[in-house]
Amino acid sequence: METKNQKSNVLAIIVMILLFGMISFVTNLASPMGDILKNQFSVANWMGTLGVLANFIAYAVMGIPAGNMLQKMGYKKTALIAVGVGFIGVAIQTLSGTITSNAAFGVYLLGAFVAGFSMCMLNIVVNPMLNKLGGGGNKGNQLIQIGGSFNSLMGTACIFLTGVLIPNGIKNAVISDVFPLMYLALGIFALAFIVIFMTAIPENAPQAVVKEKSEIGPMSFRHFVLGAIAIFVYVGVEVGIPNVLQKWLQNGGLTAESGAEAIAATVTATYWFLMLVGRLGGAAIAAKVSAKSMLGAVSFIGLVLVLGAIFMNPETTVNLPVFRGTEGFGSALVPINAALLVLCGLCTSVMWGGIFNLAVEGLGKHTEKASGIFMALVCGGGILPFIQNGVVDITGDYLTSYWVIILGMGYMLFYALIGSKVTKRAD
Repeated sequence: METKNQKSNVLAIIVMILLFGMISFVTNLASPMGDILKNQFSVANWMGTLGVLANFIAYAVMGIPAGNMLQKMGYKKTALIAVGVGFIGVAIQTLSGTITSNAAFGVYLLGAFVAGFSMCMLNIVVNPMLNKLGGGGNKGNQLIQIGGSFNSLMGTACIFLTGVLIPNGIKNAVISDVFPLMYLALGIFALAFIVIFMTAIPENAPQAVVKEKSEIGPMSFRHFVLGAIAIFVYVGVEVGIPNVLQKWLQNGGLTAESGAEAIAATVTATYWFLMLVGRLGGAAIAAKVSAKSMLGAVSFIGLVLVLGAIFMNPETTVNLPVFRGTEGFGSALVPINAALLVLCGLCTSVMWGGIFNLAVEGLGKHTEKASGIFMALVCGGGILPFIQNGVVDITGDYLTSYWVIILGMGYMLFYALIGSKVTKRAD
């Protein structure tokens, strides 16, 4: 009987990890699609980012309702609904490629928004499910890190396949050029629906609903509230570092080499590649190293790296090994500040799993609802970079804006060392 349960859990773990990958594949598709929209419809840069913004808005809107859905309907039903919604979202985006008028732009954004609902719900399922299947603690953190590694791999695959499908460059591309990617996503969603439907996924034992005035759910746990803020900060830090880095390199940060735009893109891609490397490494050691120690170490190292990037002379350059997508690996002469910021990818790679693992410790029956609150706060990935870019506009200095990142790293270090202490547990 015990062997059968173990086998069932292994299959459930595989399904959750595959869903983790789907989240990244569909989300990362929004970035190159933004450039395609910008050029196909001749719109401003900020309008080209509306697809990505739609994803973040969907998280903010759907996070808490999806958490409630998970609590009432369980992991399997929520996952099936999420996959179904994802299929519809990608189908709407595909439909936009068949429309010749400017209405295609709005149809695509609608599809991105609907797909964002799906990504939010999938995140709400896979994070607590992997943590639960690992039994919480170090093992739970390890499974989340493994899922994160596959998430990075699928995100990298999306960028790689986009480059293969559009060899002549984004500037000449239209939505229909990436139909093969959308067909692939539709196929994966359909297959995922069938596999999840046929897989036995462990559910929490049903509990009687008892209303108590003193009970206010996960928000009554201090370590969770501080952890939710840490997730908001983390996603903003993860997105803000490469976002401003690429703009800096494109707009005067690179003086030693020509072709700043191409080099800036490869340097930024290397940051994301190092996140994959970091997550693989994190998954390897997570069973032996506590989430608290891991989060504390990477937050401190990240803090030192960003401080170095702010204060070091940009005229000091280094040859940085870079990931050039379909071209493989190469090197680029970049300011040492850029190299330090790229290395931050190793630090941010394992922060999500560590924060989530620490924040849900001891929540018991409140874990599902807590996961919904977490997902709503993923919107920090849109808000903190907005603030950081505002600092750039005010000061005229890209590196000065990284004080926003310093504050974020400092908060996560505080959370690892002090804020994550569990002061009470659910009954």
